[in-house]
Amino acid sequence: MEETDLRLESSLWVGNKRYRAVLTGWHFNWTEVDKTNRDKTTISVPVAEVFGVEEGRVEILPHKSIEETDKDFTVFYVKRSSSGNSCGLLWRLGRTQFSCPSRVLRDQWTKHLRTALKTHSPPRPNRLLVFINPFGGKKKGRKIYHSLVAPLFELAGISSHVVVTERSNQARDHLLKKDLTGFDGVVCVGGDGMLSEILHGLIGRTQQEAGLCENDPTVPLQPCALHIGIIPAGSTDCVCYATVGVIDPVTSALHIIIGDSQPLDVCSVHHASALVRYSVSLLGYGFYGDVLAESEKHRWMGPLRYDYSGTMVYLSNRSYAGIVQYLPADPLLSSPRDKTRCLSGCSVCSQSTERLFSDSSDPGSLYSSQFSRNSEDWVRVEGRFRCVSLTCMSSSCPKSPLGLSPSAHLADGTGDLILVWDTHPLGFLKFLYRHTCTEDQFDLPFVEVHRVKAVRFSLCPEEEEACEEFAGSSVGLDEEERSYIETVSRSGSQQHLAECGAGREMTNKPKAASPFLCGLCCSKAPVVSVWNCDGEILTATEILCRVHSQLVRLYARGIEDGAAAHNCAKKNEQCGRGYTLFE
Repeated sequence: MEETDLRLESSLWVGNKRYRAVLTGWHFNWTEVDKTNRDKTTISVPVAEVFGVEEGRVEILPHKSIEETDKDFTVFYVKRSSSGNSCGLLWRLGRTQFSCPSRVLRDQWTKHLRTALKTHSPPRPNRLLVFINPFGGKKKGRKIYHSLVAPLFELAGISSHVVVTERSNQARDHLLKKDLTGFDGVVCVGGDGMLSEILHGLIGRTQQEAGLCENDPTVPLQPCALHIGIIPAGSTDCVCYATVGVIDPVTSALHIIIGDSQPLDVCSVHHASALVRYSVSLLGYGFYGDVLAESEKHRWMGPLRYDYSGTMVYLSNRSYAGIVQYLPADPLLSSPRDKTRCLSGCSVCSQSTERLFSDSSDPGSLYSSQFSRNSEDWVRVEGRFRCVSLTCMSSSCPKSPLGLSPSAHLADGTGDLILVWDTHPLGFLKFLYRHTCTEDQFDLPFVEVHRVKAVRFSLCPEEEEACEEFAGSSVGLDEEERSYIETVSRSGSQQHLAECGAGREMTNKPKAASPFLCGLCCSKAPVVSVWNCDGEILTATEILCRVHSQLVRLYARGIEDGAAAHNCAKKNEQCGRGYTLFE
């Protein structure tokens, strides 16, 4: 149907007020008209954000009810409000009941609006596979889904098959083995742990069906066809916060309903020629790994265990020796210090999409220039580090609104490598504190950040020997200490690293800081740390990481700029996005 065929304009009533309503194909506007026919308030809703049109007067609270009338119809759409301390916008269900002069006009409006939904909005899900984690967070996953999300899915005409998980990795195994025919997407009701299960299941299933080997880091992986929706209900919802801007089940459900699509980079982690895990947020060694390992001893504390463990690990004043090699990304495209933010409609990610699919006839060529085994292309640094982190997104959260790397992008095919060299405890505390405010955490002499496409981490030869000796001397230690050593000492790498003597090499071995209150926290400092991979401990220390561009797609659109939304609400006739903002 042509644009002109969809245009419809007439007078409609909302309550006892008359409005001039206009459907242009891409937008549905209604403007209040006073007694002298002068326009007053205008509300403009993009057709892509209208998700329901029904005849009659429809109520949805406390339960759905329809009053059959010949001249009325009800439109459901997205409306926005500010979210207080969060960086994004809250989405809520907007509902307006219109009255027409005749049934014929009412039928015209409902027909044109429904046609516009099909022709002027992205493909929307019809059937979803929903996994609910009943144990995550405050154990409210079931209640959140059935009271807040399921009624919205029903209103939008979406059918769902619900699986309440009873054990870890049940969702992953289901996605790897069960028939997924007929599903348009997979929804996770839980936290980052449940999302990780779904990621591993979908990515693994996609590679199996494509006949690709996940264990080979040079193999270009096949993007997943099914979208992933996240309904936040866990103790940590970092990915939801970094891709939507708020932790709110209703907002996330509305993004799913209207079929929003946000590509997402995924980092594969390999050890000894085998895939270990996939990561989308944080891969951290040193401080972040130690905090996670320490928190596992105090799970009875709930979410408070992270604050407690962070304090104890900070007081232990640990640093670790290692060799970091990385494959730099093109500095002309973007930089982790360019002060930009990856928001909805990000130009950097859009350009990456164009490059990625510019030659879809030869998918292997898309990655050949991105991953190189040539030692001359890699940069090598060696020394003692407080922490080594790789993130494929800002990793923002309510406690750290800008995240670990504020200028990281969701879908540009790169990650940000953050190196924090060994330093005085007060200097490291300053680095940690800057994550909670707007100060630049990279503007410190002992901090480096690089935009990369791949990373290798290995132990120094002397550290490998010390690790073996330390593990061998654990005979006299208590059970808790021995368990920790066994965990971290299983990381002896069998992986061959390419020689880097002919490449660019930078060596920095700052003098180790003196112990700082270490006796308060531990009797013996471990020789090596563990990796924190999206909240899971990796037993392998020496790893190879590679960023895969836009491997999965979420039902999201990135963080919406609140200031832009306010301006758009005031000037929606000139604004292409057409935000509908209600304070």
